[in-house]
Order: sequence, then C-alpha cells, then structure tokens
Amino acid sequence: MSFSLKSASITPGVTMMKSKSPLKRGRVSSASKKSFVVKASGDTVVSIDELTETTRKAIKTYGYDEKATECILDILMYAQLRGNNQGIIKVTTNGIARDPEATPIKITEPVPLSAAIDGGNNHGMIVLDKAAEIAIEKCKQHGVGVVGTNHTFTSTGALGYYAKKIGEQGMVGIVLAQSPEFVAPAGAKQAIFGTNPIGCSIPRKGGEPMTLDMATSAYAFFGLLEAKTSGKPLPPNVAQDKDGNMTTDANAALDGGAIMTFDCGYKSSNLSLCIELLAGPLVGAAYNDKKAAKNWGNLVFAIDPKILGNDDFLEQSAFVMERVKNAERKEGVSSINLPGERGDALAAENKKKGTIGVEPNLWKGLQEYAAKYDPKAEVFPIEWA
Repeated sequence: MSFSLKSASITPGVTMMKSKSPLKRGRVSSASKKSFVVKASGDTVVSIDELTETTRKAIKTYGYDEKATECILDILMYAQLRGNNQGIIKVTTNGIARDPEATPIKITEPVPLSAAIDGGNNHGMIVLDKAAEIAIEKCKQHGVGVVGTNHTFTSTGALGYYAKKIGEQGMVGIVLAQSPEFVAPAGAKQAIFGTNPIGCSIPRKGGEPMTLDMATSAYAFFGLLEAKTSGKPLPPNVAQDKDGNMTTDANAALDGGAIMTFDCGYKSSNLSLCIELLAGPLVGAAYNDKKAAKNWGNLVFAIDPKILGNDDFLEQSAFVMERVKNAERKEGVSSINLPGERGDALAAENKKKGTIGVEPNLWKGLQEYAAKYDPKAEVFPIEWA
C-alpha cells in the first residue's frame, strides 16, 4: 500500500555550534518592537514579541483555551527560536489541529514507576508535556519514571523540549516518538516508518544538560511543508517520489513519495525501526495505516543517574563532554560542538536582537490565521478523566 504524505509531526536533527548563553525554556525576548523588515536573504524580520503574540492568536483560532494555548505556544517558540522546523509552520499546516470529538485524557499507573496515557485524541504536545511531568515525578520517587502515550494524532513538536525538561532536573531524559507512514525503510519505495525522532538529555556538572534532538529520517515532514510553502527545492538525497526516484521537489515527495532515513542506508533504517516498535506497539499505538487510525505513540524515560550506584556521574559526564569538545581537531575545523549547542546559540542570538527572520509566505499565513481570532469565540478546555 502506498501512502501519501499529507499531515504529521516530527523532529529534525540539529546542526551544532557552541552557545555562550543557552536559552531558558519558555522565555522570549522582552523587545517591544512591532515593525518588521525584509532581510537580504528574503526572510521577513519580525520582533519576537510580535511573532509570539501573532502565534498565540493563531493558536486560539483552533479553539484552545488559555492553558492549552500557552503550552503549545511555549513548545512552538522553543523550536522557532532555535531554527528548528517544528515551530510555527505547524500552525498554518494544521499541525496543531483540535479534534472536536476528543475525549478526556486518561492516565493509568500499572506500577509505581510507570504510567500509560490515553490521549483521547487531544493535542499531542499537551499529552506529551504531561507525560514528561509524570516521568519526572515518578523518577523523584522511585529513581526511574517510564510513561507511554497513545491516541494522539497531532504534532508533539521538538522532542528536545521535553527531554531537556527532564535533563534540567538532573535526570537522564529520553523521549521517542512515532507517527504515520512518511519514511521508506532502506531499499523500499513504500513509506512505512514515521520520521521517528529521539530526544535525549544528559545532565552534567557546571552546565546545561546536553540535549540531542534528531529525527531518524533525512528530513522532517514539516521541512517538506516549509519547502512547499516557500517554493524552494529540498536538499539532495532526502526524499524520493512515488516511483522510488530521488527528488528535490517537495510536491513529488508529498504525493505518494517518501522521506529517506538519515544515511539512506540500513543503520538509520534499523534505528528508525527500533523507535517505531518502542513508541508504537509497546505503548498501544497504531502500527498499520497510522494516519487513518489517529493513534500515534510516544515513550518517555526519566532516569536518576544515582540508581546505578555512581554518585559521580555528573562530574564524569561533564568530563567526557569537555574531552569531546577539546579533542585534537582536523585542519580547517574551528570547533567541535555538542548536540543542541547550535540551537541554544541561535536562540540566544535571536533573544539578544529581539528579532527573528521568518519566511515571508509563512509569516503572511500566520498573520491570516491570527486575524481570524475572535476573543468572544467559544473555547474548548482539555478534559482529564
């Protein structure tokens, strides 16, 4: 069965650059500028305050209440400030859709250190954010917290957001996500996997946790939508058309084609398969025709480093990270950087300027959504069983 890529959410990997001022979660610039200009690169430069408020209004057009809106907004802006395409593109491409028939979110706790969440087709970001919070609380009590989620069908956004939330508590955070059939296994024409990202945050002494956020696909699904929105070609070797031929045309990839795994080979394909199984069948999520099933899964781990008897882990992890950064470099290499540093550096730079570049068509679409916001319109609070 072929699959047409029409909607979903996943997380791209990040490029790396050292950050001297890591961004704190959920905070945006206090700049008050409301004007915007066009950069030479073609991006529209918008004040972060203007972008935040426009995004907030656009989210509310879906009918979310204040609490849900702020949760979604925080996660989207985390990604947007880092140059991660899990940001505001989701607002204009139905990536934050609200199901009017959603049922109350149900949380069951099979054993003290674990929980299972039936999302009831509520928004994936809200459900996964709660899963991370539960994992943290269980880890504080038992040394380990394991939470699986199912029955969501919208984007969970940048997994680094949730993993870092755990890492900031001095715990090891691991977050896996599964989604509909967007990615072809090695050697296949047919899309079987989601883009199946992984977020991993590892604490260290004297610094922010190191946070990896990467898809096992060569490109994020919302990256295809960004390319389609802007009319720009895809990079080479990230997608194929419905006949299995490599393409740089986002439309060809979306029309029955598939995204590739990150090395176009068996290593990335096998890693994606593992995530497919762990964040799919293991947590009670769909494993076939996942888009129609509207039942995508996530798996969250929070681990106290001390449960394995090593009280010096934070010092040792810091040592290893610095050893990597200070390794003898090849000619022409100016620095060796850790996962997440590029995003933190870009976010810090954007915050310092108080502005950020946004693709013009995306900015126009976001403004159009925000213009539809009616403060008197009915809102639909998320219900919990």
